[in-house]
Amino acid sequence: MKVNLNPQDRFLPKLKVKKGDRVVVIAGAYKDLSKTHEVMEVFPEKQRILIDQVNMVKRHTKATQNNPGGIVEKPSSIHISNVMLVDPKSGQPTRVGRRYNDEGKLERFARKSGQTIK
Repeated sequence: MKVNLNPQDRFLPKLKVKKGDRVVVIAGAYKDLSKTHEVMEVFPEKQRILIDQVNMVKRHTKATQNNPGGIVEKPSSIHISNVMLVDPKSGQPTRVGRRYNDEGKLERFARKSGQTIK
């Protein structure tokens, strides 16, 4: 179990997006409400997420024994405020809420439909 040694970490906001979630980009150069993307990685300390085929940047890599080198395109992170979670029922962007279920555990739910998000 990870122990937070930095006292500032306890004031970080709880992020509503997790790895594997389906999201829509709602702001920026890649804004398209009709396309859904999957979250590849979440960086809570920076409040940024990595999404496949969004915010692609070119990196110049040096040749090694395993890698021929050259210009490689890879995704870069975007701020978490530029995406919205997709409602599992309607497929539309929705806000996310948190509530306690019957067993007393916190669960995420879509504000539009009220359906639980896994």
